[in-house]
Amino acid sequence: MTDPTSGAALRGAVDLSALRNRPTAAGPGDTVAPSSAASVASLVMDATDETFAQVLELSRTVPVVVDLWAEWCGPCKQLSPILEKVVTELGGRLVLAKVDVDANPQLSQAFRAQSIPMVVALVGGQPVPLFTGAVPEQQVREVFAQLLQLAAQNGVTGTVAVDGAAAPEAPAEPPLPPLHAEAFEAIEAGDYPRAIAAYERALAENPRDAEARAGLGQVRLLDRVQGLDLQAARAAAAAAPQDVSAQFAVADLDVAGGHIDDAFDRLLDLFGQLAAADRGPVRERLLELFGLVGDTDPRVVRARSRLASLLF
Repeated sequence: MTDPTSGAALRGAVDLSALRNRPTAAGPGDTVAPSSAASVASLVMDATDETFAQVLELSRTVPVVVDLWAEWCGPCKQLSPILEKVVTELGGRLVLAKVDVDANPQLSQAFRAQSIPMVVALVGGQPVPLFTGAVPEQQVREVFAQLLQLAAQNGVTGTVAVDGAAAPEAPAEPPLPPLHAEAFEAIEAGDYPRAIAAYERALAENPRDAEARAGLGQVRLLDRVQGLDLQAARAAAAAAPQDVSAQFAVADLDVAGGHIDDAFDRLLDLFGQLAAADRGPVRERLLELFGLVGDTDPRVVRARSRLASLLF
C-alpha cells in the first residue's frame, strides 16, 4: 500500500512491481519513451505489457496519464481525443500513455480495469487513480491541474521535449492563492491541522473553490490516517463491528490505499446495522469520501445507490 502519510496522497492499490523490470524492446508500431526521459517521439504514446517499464521510468521525470481503452468501447473513442488535446496543450508537462486492454491483459489486470475508459496517472512510478468513464473536457482540465499540483508536491516537476521539435517554453505558473499556498506549505511540513484550517478558510471565502474542497478532503484523510497501523485497526474493527470510530479508521486506510469498494462496503454495512438515530456520522463520512473519490466514479455511483436504498 502506498504510504498515506507522505506529503501528498498517491492513492492507489495497483501493484505494478511485476512490470518494472520487463524487457523493453519495442515491437512494431510501439512508441515508448526512452529510459533517459530527455525526449519522447510524441506526447501521446502506445504502451504495452512488454514496454511499460519505460513508462514507469518516464513518470519519475514527468507525470504520465494512462488511458486504458479498447477498440470496441464507444465512450473510449469520445474521451481519448479530449485527453490527447489537453495533454498536447500542456506542452510536455504531462505525457499520455494509451493501453489497449484487449492486447495487454497483464496491464489490464494490474490496473484492475473492470470498466473502461479508465484513466490513472503515474507519479514517480506510483499509481494515482483519476476517473473512470467519459468526462467533459473541462473536468479533464481540472483533474490534470490537480495532478500537476500533486506531482509537484512529490518532486515530479520535469518536462519532456518531442524529438525533432523545439523545446517548448514552460508556461508560467499562476501564483497560488494565499490560502492554497499556506495549505501546501503546511502539508510539506506535515502540519495537517494547519493545512485543514487554511483550506476551510478558503472555502469560507469562496464556497465554489473546487480545488480547495478537493484539497481539504485529501488532507483530512491524511490527518486521520497518520500514525494508524493497518493490522491493529483491522483487529479493533473486527472485535467491535458496531464501533463507529474503529470502522472509520479501517475505511480511511482502505481509501488511502485505493481499496475504495472495501471502504464503502464497510461503512454501508455499518450504516445498515445502526439505529436511525446513530447513522448521521456514518452518512457524513460516506459523503465526504464520495467527494474525495469523485461523484462520477462508478464505485461512488454504486455506493450512493445502496445508501439511498438503506435510507428509504
